[in-house]
Amino acid sequence: MLAALTLYPIGTLLYGSLSSAPPGQAGTLDFSGYGALFNAHTLSILAVTIGMSLLKTVLSLIPATILAWLISRTDVPARATLELLIGLPFFIPPILTAMGWAMLGNPTAGSINQVWQALTGATTPIVNVYSYGGVIWHLMQFTVPFAFILLVEAFRSMDPSLEESSRTSGASVFTTFRKITLALMLPALSSIAILSVIGGIEAFESPLFFGSPAGIHVVTTEIYDSINNRATPNYPYATALSFAVIALMALLVAWQWRALRGRSFQTISGKAFAPRPIELQSLRWLAFSFCVLNVLIFTVLPVLQLVVSSFSQYYGFYGWDMLTTSHYHDVLHSDLFWRSTINTATLGVVGATLTMILGSIVAYIVVRTTLPFRHVIDLIAWLPWMMPGMVLGLGFLWGFAVLPHAIGIYGSLWALLLAYLSLGTPLSVRTMSTAFSQLSHDLEESSRVHGASWALTFRKIVVALTMPSFSVGWILTFFMVFRELSASVLLYSVGNEVLPVTVLRLWEEGKAEDVSAVAVLMLAIVVVFRGFHLIMVKRWIASRT
Repeated sequence: MLAALTLYPIGTLLYGSLSSAPPGQAGTLDFSGYGALFNAHTLSILAVTIGMSLLKTVLSLIPATILAWLISRTDVPARATLELLIGLPFFIPPILTAMGWAMLGNPTAGSINQVWQALTGATTPIVNVYSYGGVIWHLMQFTVPFAFILLVEAFRSMDPSLEESSRTSGASVFTTFRKITLALMLPALSSIAILSVIGGIEAFESPLFFGSPAGIHVVTTEIYDSINNRATPNYPYATALSFAVIALMALLVAWQWRALRGRSFQTISGKAFAPRPIELQSLRWLAFSFCVLNVLIFTVLPVLQLVVSSFSQYYGFYGWDMLTTSHYHDVLHSDLFWRSTINTATLGVVGATLTMILGSIVAYIVVRTTLPFRHVIDLIAWLPWMMPGMVLGLGFLWGFAVLPHAIGIYGSLWALLLAYLSLGTPLSVRTMSTAFSQLSHDLEESSRVHGASWALTFRKIVVALTMPSFSVGWILTFFMVFRELSASVLLYSVGNEVLPVTVLRLWEEGKAEDVSAVAVLMLAIVVVFRGFHLIMVKRWIASRT
């Protein structure tokens, strides 16, 4: 299955990078794409892409780690509500939040600049999202909640006895957090950091919306321009550039394996524990203020802008006499909207379930067994995350083009489902690998000694203890489908649209207000779905404590 989802599209991409013809046509051997990599223009694009990705990873992991620790291990007020709100921005499609921040930080008509100029009388804008800072800021909109969601579950699964021993020995809360907690969280932190770097390199919406108008080019926009914005698409150059990124990502994965080799991070054993919140005392409300400030900046501002725009006749002109509900009427009476909603829901549920099952099997083999070549399997499962979604979509496009005509995958929902399975596998494997790595082997050994079969042990011990992580991975994968655009835009066909593609079509038609209405409806789905998930997880945990 991994070969079909990963090696096959990569193999067809390799064929495409060496072919002079577009997908589906016979061409000649051509190395011009690889030759074009070694020039100042391409090298500068690679440097800018990597630099911005590393910077946004560092800037995102620091607040994400602090927030996850505060929510999961301390007595900060309103933790359940804050957990829902802090993780909310990740589930919103990037194109929607990009619109929100474009409306907020536009140097001429942005709401923030309008308020600033009205209050101070200034003639120059205070914020300009069409810059390097704007690209990095929008990339952080998803990295902070993404890292937060994964770290919260990892913090909750960790036995606090080591931290309590540290505090009993006289260490401060800060020293314990730095020397004990962070050390035990190294597998999760390193995995999330690598995923963040890869995600930054693969990001498409942020550089497209905020970088391209400012003349800032990254790998994904360069690939997009090479295929879509040239008189003759340059497929060899686009795919060759993608393989350069794959090589870089392989080095990152090798570094992580080397860094964690021979170290134990088991924190869940047969000894029962009951996590007790750390009392912050006088710092309790300061921590609460930090969490609220994060929610206001990352969630409330862009969402409020989208809500206001969805009820305004025209973006940028606000007043009681400009209020209208016509945009919601247009959207709710659109066949395209309902068709794409049903397609997205179907692909999300089926794709998330199949992806998590496959990822769990791969993670179990890699972490809990000594089978030969398990690290090769892990590397193969990583490969799709090393490729921009647009390029992986192009790989599947090549793959579908060389199949016999009787296998009509292209133009159907199957094409999108296969792409989503491939894109989601790395996330499911990383999520479950972290969960499996925290389980002590003595739990399974004790079960087997008492006569339980391997299947019963796996179901009653391994599955039971890792189900919270499985559910988190399922939710993340579902919303990955919910917001995926770059691969979808290459593989969809009329009648098989998904919501991100529909939003893009509305945006290209200049219907910013309708897109805002779609954003609000999608946001309502996100809140309900995420809230229901948190309730179910908490009930599941309570039933076992």
